[in-house]
Amino acid sequence: MTLTTPEPLISRRSVLAAAVAAPSVLGTSRVFGADQETRSLDGLYRSAKAEGGKLVVYAGGDTPQQQDATKAAFLKRFPDVDIKIVVDYSKFHDVRIDNQLATGGAVPDVVQLQTLQDFTRWKKEGRLLPFKPEGFEQVHDLFKDPDGAWNAVGIIAFSYMHDVSAGGPASPADFIKPQWRGKMASSYPHDDDAVLFLYKLYAEAYGWDWVKALASQDIQFARGSHTPRLAVAGKHRAIGIGGSGSLTATNQPVRWAVAQDHPFMAWGQRVAILNGARNTSAAKLYVSWQLSAERQKESSNGWSIRKDVQPAGGLRPIWEYPNANLEAFPRFMENRAEVESWKQTFALYFGEVQGDPTPGRLGLRPGA
Repeated sequence: MTLTTPEPLISRRSVLAAAVAAPSVLGTSRVFGADQETRSLDGLYRSAKAEGGKLVVYAGGDTPQQQDATKAAFLKRFPDVDIKIVVDYSKFHDVRIDNQLATGGAVPDVVQLQTLQDFTRWKKEGRLLPFKPEGFEQVHDLFKDPDGAWNAVGIIAFSYMHDVSAGGPASPADFIKPQWRGKMASSYPHDDDAVLFLYKLYAEAYGWDWVKALASQDIQFARGSHTPRLAVAGKHRAIGIGGSGSLTATNQPVRWAVAQDHPFMAWGQRVAILNGARNTSAAKLYVSWQLSAERQKESSNGWSIRKDVQPAGGLRPIWEYPNANLEAFPRFMENRAEVESWKQTFALYFGEVQGDPTPGRLGLRPGA
């Protein structure tokens, strides 16, 4: 299903008249009340340097180094912008930003998080700067706010993976077979909402008896969605549950798998510019670069948010995989009571979350 924009309360004729009458300002043109960026990346780069050449991004992730490749690629393209990318669990970054806004102003210019529900809330609260980068029309409707309040920066997908040398299950339904007892690692489903949603899909597909049997399989649980791959790559476990990967990486020792007609999940990691950001031009540069065709073609898993970028390795566009549950995950994230119920239910089966947060303990105002 394609998301559609509701009809405006004022007439289309009056909007068109206003759009024609409104002058072009700072390289933007008015389109139905929103700013459509017309500057190239190089033009935005010049504006960012003139602004002061600084940028702070809060990004969701599992380790402090997880966005190092993004930072290096950005600096290679735009060496005169001093960019800081602070990585933490999205569920910590979002409340950190709320607290900063309540106590003296937000540190980041750009937020890039898995907590999709925050972007719709922040839009309603007027916290986000509407921005439509060049090529906005090529971003699939599932991955952008129609008013430009937020966009998806890229596709992330979670499923299971296995050690190629040890073989692997044909589908998640096989996780409960005796041969896999003591051979599985997983990130906690009640610590990460995306992993939680994946486990929810499994429970709905295979039933609570399956969940009970899975809980008796001596799974190695850890914090951070990167940990299942670490366990499998290190030969500590044969199967990892609840992590990202690519279907195109068929020559790797760890194979990320999507079983035919069995559920997995994917979403667009959302990015937005905070209203009142100190480095607005650099923020617009970052968002425009991330959504550009040149950047989307470098996607690590082969999928793109753009309709004009062909997926790598013979993949179909992610929106053509019905078992990816693209629309169901954002709905799930909006229903926080349901999220909490699933978290507590899985805690009953798998025990409470143990261990320190893998990005560290960053405090109230990292990156300031």
